[in-house]
Amino acid sequence: MNRSLARLLRPAGVVLILAAIAFGIVQWMRGETPAGRYITADVTRGPIVRAVIATGTVNPVTTVQVGSYVSGPIQSIYADFNSRVRAGQLIAKIDPRPFEVKVAESQAALANAKAQLGKDTADTNYKKLTFERDQRLVEAEAVSQDVLDSARSAYLQGVAQMALDRANIQQQQASVQDAQVQLAYTNIVSPVDGTIVSRNVDVGQTVAASFQTPTLFLIAKDLTQMQVDTNVSESDVGNLVTGENAEFHVDAFPDRTFQGVVAQVRQAPITVQNVVTYDVVVNVANPELLLKPGMTANVTIVTAKRDDVVRLPMQALRFSPHAGESKSGNNTHRHGSQEKRVYTLNGGQLQRVKITTGLDDGTNVELLSGDLKPGDIVVTDQLRTASSASASGPPTFGGTPHMAH
Repeated sequence: MNRSLARLLRPAGVVLILAAIAFGIVQWMRGETPAGRYITADVTRGPIVRAVIATGTVNPVTTVQVGSYVSGPIQSIYADFNSRVRAGQLIAKIDPRPFEVKVAESQAALANAKAQLGKDTADTNYKKLTFERDQRLVEAEAVSQDVLDSARSAYLQGVAQMALDRANIQQQQASVQDAQVQLAYTNIVSPVDGTIVSRNVDVGQTVAASFQTPTLFLIAKDLTQMQVDTNVSESDVGNLVTGENAEFHVDAFPDRTFQGVVAQVRQAPITVQNVVTYDVVVNVANPELLLKPGMTANVTIVTAKRDDVVRLPMQALRFSPHAGESKSGNNTHRHGSQEKRVYTLNGGQLQRVKITTGLDDGTNVELLSGDLKPGDIVVTDQLRTASSASASGPPTFGGTPHMAH
């Protein structure tokens, strides 16, 4: 009899198992869980700061490269790293002897040209006297007209030779000036008041300025005023304008925050491996000389800020209890704000709340209007079954998460 009963119950068990499997499949296709558990977070009050994060390099505002116009061995160096220099101060000297020889040669050529002018002047004066005497003799019919014409030609040639000598003197004077300028360039002087941050030569080193001007010194004009040249990605540069506040840290002073102001958003793109960035210059005061050229700065540029506002996690805006429903399809724009909806729990049941949001910082969003207040709980995600979770991946949570049934 027991065997008969077992035979009767066996089909009923199979039917129940198949019904349970079918119910589970339907629930899985709907994206619902029998347990109905949700991840929630609190509505809070606090600041919301939207900022652009970038990395840059600390540089002096004005850096002057001091080079050499002439070639030759370095004879002396009068300034070193970190030396304070004044405009016009001698900081290095190239061996001047070859240039002194050129000055002497050009001066000798000038003297020769002047002597030649004196000689030709005396000769021309004699030719002038001869010409005037022949004029009187022709009037007295003592010489022929041909003699007079020859004397006139000799005199005019003498006058032209004197003009040629004067031009030669001007040329030699220019040669003297050029040689003197070349000699003066052997003195390397500072063009500005500042601090030497780099010295690239030593005594005895030969400077070759034939093809390009070599850089001997780098002089920072004023180290109390620095700038940070940051590389901002093209996706963030549209939010930056001059005058915005910035702060940054350097590894040398990890516990100190330096304040600055955006001075320039430069238009020239910087492309490295198809990644486009823009140079954003942040000016910063450095009265204590703590910042040094070349330091790496981690910069935060504040583009918008709200103090003491009601805020909720942005994950709550992305939550939708219905599978296949667009998570952003309910958003509308009104007067620059964004109207959206979130869900709260009322007696274990989801309740939709329409809200209007403002500024967000990527984690939290400002609540402009809606039936929510600090301390309320909003749903940020829904727990999935094991099979559903493996298909959709682990959820991400915003704010302070809670689990609710």
